[in-house]
Amino acid sequence: MVDLKRVFVKGGILSPSELKQIINYAESLGLSSLHFGSRQDIIFPDHKPNKEVENQFPELSTSMISDLTYHNIVCSYVSADIFPNTMWLSGVTYLYIVESFKHKPKLKVNITDPKQQLVPLFSGQLNFIASEHEDYWYLHLKLPHWEKPIFYPILIYSWDISNITKLIEEVYTDADDVEELFMLINERAEFNSRTIESKLKVQFKPFPYYEGMNKMGINQYWLGLYWRNNKYDLEFLRTFCDFCLDNRIGKICITPWKSFIVKGIPRSSKLVLEKLLGRAGINVRHSLLELNWHLPVNDDDALALKKFIVLNFDQNDISTYGLTFSITNRGKTNIYFTSIVIEKNTLPNIVKDFQVRPTYNVLYSENFDPNTQNYKVYAQDVDKIELSGLLMELSKLYFDKFGTEIIDSDDIEENKKIPQKVEAFQCSDCLTLYSDEYGDEKSGIKGNTKFVDLPSEYKCSVCDSPKEVFVKIIL
Repeated sequence: MVDLKRVFVKGGILSPSELKQIINYAESLGLSSLHFGSRQDIIFPDHKPNKEVENQFPELSTSMISDLTYHNIVCSYVSADIFPNTMWLSGVTYLYIVESFKHKPKLKVNITDPKQQLVPLFSGQLNFIASEHEDYWYLHLKLPHWEKPIFYPILIYSWDISNITKLIEEVYTDADDVEELFMLINERAEFNSRTIESKLKVQFKPFPYYEGMNKMGINQYWLGLYWRNNKYDLEFLRTFCDFCLDNRIGKICITPWKSFIVKGIPRSSKLVLEKLLGRAGINVRHSLLELNWHLPVNDDDALALKKFIVLNFDQNDISTYGLTFSITNRGKTNIYFTSIVIEKNTLPNIVKDFQVRPTYNVLYSENFDPNTQNYKVYAQDVDKIELSGLLMELSKLYFDKFGTEIIDSDDIEENKKIPQKVEAFQCSDCLTLYSDEYGDEKSGIKGNTKFVDLPSEYKCSVCDSPKEVFVKIIL
């Protein structure tokens, strides 16, 4: 992410004209494609500052961010009118709220509907989640210096969301818990609020299919577009924007899954759009095996690993209906929002100059519901060739447990760490991990063998260091 430039798109919502301006800017930098980010922003490779180019686009200069000081606002407007939603929450409400933000948030803000599954509820630091009461929202706090996430003690009014966000950013470092934060905010301002009468309940629902041309009401359609390599061709996007402008389609919505959705396509223009997609060679019916993955931006290794696993799934006729997957680098301060996570282990410095095959950890969320924010370790330090089989095992376990579990706010608050704490022993010389649960197959040590019970002559299976150099760590 250090070598990438981001364009903030509040709530992932922009007009065709705004997207054309971004396309013009990218082309002026010599680019032919752009990426979509997991926080509904637009990302492309960074370049040396070019004042001549930037002066041509003054309307973009205030929204171009080259570092991680600020964060894009995430919202589930993209799901409104096409996926299940809270009765009172319309697309217009989202638009008013995101436009009320006159400052750039330094904390990650999510504004979501708990009825939909496309946009994650808890991937932000300030998570506003719609309640059953019209225009009132739960506020789930996951502040940087707090030990655990917790809910704010009152419901927040829709038109106060931007103001209370700004105030929290100003005072949260002076508060050690939610009671202190609540007191500091009340000392500085008065907001319209409502007492919490019942806890937030989130019902698990399978991840939706979001691609292709789909009916929307009687005379309209919505279109979801996804490209395997997450590189969206600028020439096609420009042509697509012109189609939207010609048909009075006002909004293009970016999803957190590196794709975009356009709603309100007139029935009379459906054939024209299908021809446009066909001429550009755009496939709009990918398997759900591909659509439910979250990958780091511009990471060729992660993309290759995903292709390898999806091919294995396809060859084995495996269903992943309702599941979501992500690939990430272990050690990053990531907030996971998928059912299953594949962590790539960092190579120890001692072997970085050699060709060593990477190893991976596999985690899964409790009940396979990412909204629990509670992740368990399924396998550690496994080779790439083992991943597909492990994930197929997990998918079968998922269907065995498949149901309609409901979690409430107490369950979410109790999960203090993400992922769940795991005790292991690490070689001080090469950083290889030993887990009591999985043992050390290469050394003939069976699973469920405690480290203290290993023979005194036990050696690291990678560098042959003695047992004495291993130290206990918490993952």
